[in-house]
Formats: sequence, C-alpha cells, structure tokens
Amino acid sequence: MGVAGDERRALSELFEEIGPDAPTLCAGWKTRDLAAHLLVRERRPDAAPGILVPALASYTQRVQDSYAAQPWTEVVGKVRSGPAWYWPTTIGPLDELVNGPEFLVHHEDVRRGQPGWEPRPADPARDAVAWKSAKQASKLNLRKSPVGVILKTPEGREARVKDGPDTVTVIGAPIELLLFVFGRDVVRLTFEGDAYAVDRLRKHDRGL
Repeated sequence: MGVAGDERRALSELFEEIGPDAPTLCAGWKTRDLAAHLLVRERRPDAAPGILVPALASYTQRVQDSYAAQPWTEVVGKVRSGPAWYWPTTIGPLDELVNGPEFLVHHEDVRRGQPGWEPRPADPARDAVAWKSAKQASKLNLRKSPVGVILKTPEGREARVKDGPDTVTVIGAPIELLLFVFGRDVVRLTFEGDAYAVDRLRKHDRGL
C-alpha cells in the first residue's frame, strides 16, 4: 500500500477513535465535516467542483452537510473504502499523485486539532510525497506571496518556490513545509530572513 492508502487508513482509524465532533485545523469544521468533504471529493462529481469554484459552493455545501448528517460509522466506512468505482483515483498511480498529499494534509488536520499532538517520526516514503507536493503546490498557493520564498529541509534539500523581494527561507521537515504551503499554522518551522518579510509571509493567505 502506498502513502495515499496508508494515510487513508490511519485517518479512518483516527476518525473512529475521536468521533464526529472533534476539532480540526480546518476553520469551522469538526471531524464530521472534514470526512464529509472527503466523500464529496471522491463520490459526487456533481458537487465536487464547488470545492474550488465559489459560484458552485452553496450546492457543494448542501451535499457535504447531507453526508455529515449520516451515521458516523457509515461515513467513516465510506472514507475507508475509498472512491466510487468510476472515480479516476481508483487507479493506483493516480491515487498516489492526487490522494497522497490530500490525505497527508487532512490526517494532520485531525491529528493536530487534538491537544498534545507531536510530529510523527520521519518516514522516507511519506516525506518524499510531502516534499514533492510542497514544491508543486507552492506554484499556486504562494503565487501571490509578497516576498520570495525558499523551502528547505533540515537535511539541506532546498527549493526556491517563489521569486520576489526580501526572500524568506522556511525550514522544516517535509510534512511541516507541506502544511505551511497549504495554509496551516500549527507547524514546527523556523524562518530565516528579515523579520518584517517573515511576518508578511506568515500573514499571506496561503492555500486555495
């Protein structure tokens, strides 16, 4: 099983452990809302576009709310079983490409929404997906950054992901960088650069 499958299984187990009303890092969402989002994304081609297109968001929200209202065991079971048979991510390589970063981020959204969380130990496969995805997502999520950005791991891997003035270097493990790029602030990172530039970057609206 690849990273996407591993993270899906681990997230499903965590859902079962903490229940439908636990907090997450997704603003305004409890675990039931995040799980429902995943089901819309993988099972409802009519509603999934509204995840990204504001004009369609109200319909997507109604569909998501209908999933969130279902019995929790059924919701978790559907998340665990994966996408509908007709969904493209039933194909293994595409599942890894699309769902590896998606489930990595959302697993951490739930983990880090609970008190006393700690980063997971390094894992070569998981870290490789996180590093690659952080660099790729930066092209979109940091495109309007007011400062230049370099991502760097403690081991020295480095990627300039945004050209611009007053460059800030963001240093951390790959999963921490991925979460940062997707707009999460509950992360373990250090920043190198002018203090004002760092503050501007951290306040910038990262993510979609």
